[in-house]
Amino acid sequence: MIRHLVLFKLDEGVERDDPRVVAGADAFRALGGQVEELRFWECAWNISDRPIAYDFAINSAVEDAAALKRYAEHPAHQACVAQWREFATWVIADYEF
Repeated sequence: MIRHLVLFKLDEGVERDDPRVVAGADAFRALGGQVEELRFWECAWNISDRPIAYDFAINSAVEDAAALKRYAEHPAHQACVAQWREFATWVIADYEF
């Protein structure tokens, strides 16, 4: 199994209640039920007020590297990425467990 973690940082001046952000978060919440390769899916807003904290997180799992590639290329995932590109940056980590 591969764990796929993504941490998003909203761009300067962008707030969680921005309609683009609300739509983007909703799209990612729905993604878990749309991509067959996903074995585990959760996403949520950060609750920490620490200055180094990111704003939104995705924690997911897939079977193997091929499944991760299919997930990354899936049209629903690509649509979410396009939305978030408008108002955030992110970092990822993929590891086997």
